[in-house]
This record gives sequence, C-alpha cells and structure tokens, in this order.
Amino acid sequence: MKATGIVRRIDDLGRVVVPKEIRRTLRIGEGDPLEIFTDREGEIILKKYSPIGELGNLAKLYAESLSQTMGCTVCITDTDQVVASGGSGRKELQDQFIGQEMGDAMKERAQILARSGDISYIKVTADMKDYCDEVICPIICEGDVIGAVAMLNKDEKRRFGEVEQRVAYSAADFLGRQMGPDLKADPGINRRGQPYALSAEK
Repeated sequence: MKATGIVRRIDDLGRVVVPKEIRRTLRIGEGDPLEIFTDREGEIILKKYSPIGELGNLAKLYAESLSQTMGCTVCITDTDQVVASGGSGRKELQDQFIGQEMGDAMKERAQILARSGDISYIKVTADMKDYCDEVICPIICEGDVIGAVAMLNKDEKRRFGEVEQRVAYSAADFLGRQMGPDLKADPGINRRGQPYALSAEK
C-alpha cells in the first residue's frame, strides 16, 4: 500500500469522506460501490468494486474462446478498464483504461457496429490502434451497466455484420447473467440514438 498522508475524521454517523484527488485518480464516481476489507493489523482497505472483475478466469477464458471461434480480437471491460482479452492485439488492450468515448457509450447503453472512419466508430482504449470493424455491446446486470463486450476486426477483406452483432449481444447477455439470476441485457440504443432491432434468440 502507498501512504497518502491524508487524514479524515469519521462523523457522528460513521461516515468518512474519500478525498477528491483520490476519487479522481481511481475514477471513483458518485454512487460507485466500494468493497471494504480489514486485516489482522487493524487496517481498513477500500477497493472499487468491479462485478466483471469478480468473474476472473471465466472472463479471460470466455474472451479467448470467443476470439478463436469468431477469428477476431475480443475484449471484455468493466466500467473502468479492460479486464479480459483474447486474440491478436490482446496484450496492448489488457488492463488498459477505457477511453472517454467508450465510457460515454456504456452510459448510453449504446450498441455499436461501425467501420473505421464511420462517425459512430470509437476506440475502446485511448491508445488503441485503429481496427477495420468493431462491435460493442454493454453488459447489463440488474438494470445497471457493469461493462461491455467488444469484438474488433483487423482483416480489411472481412466486414462485421448481423452475425457479429448477435454474438456480441449473446456474450454480453451471458456475462450479465453470471452476476445474478434472471438477468437480461437491454438492447439499448445505437450511437445515432435509434433503437436497435436486435434480440437474443433462445
């Protein structure tokens, strides 16, 4: 652990304020859940809670399997960073913070199917290299967006379409269901503000 040199008093209700500088650095926003840990030495540790991060190896194996099946790069994110990736280029994506546009798209529950150069094309991470095509679908659990599934294509001769859309939707729906019973992803809207006529088939 790293000492910050910051001291805060607990109020009458047992509350303590996390300094703004720390919240900004760790991307902790209003309403974000925090996990509380204690140890035998009396330390109290706060950690930003990531439901997708809790899936651990399952998310990594799922990303790798999906990448092999679809022949493209796949990454799974929480609301802050890439937690699992598979396929070519996975090393440059793994554990990277998502970009501002990606964060905004998740807040809007946007599903994206775009080709590089399209107005709706966004980068998953700020430093991500351009891909030819992308499909992005939010992961929704109990009505809250907890992450996203992104499929990225480097092959100029190939073009993403409805098949990739449905696969990304099914992957996001599956991961959302892992966090609770009877959960189903919201089809949401695309980047042009139009409803997506897309549903998971049973």
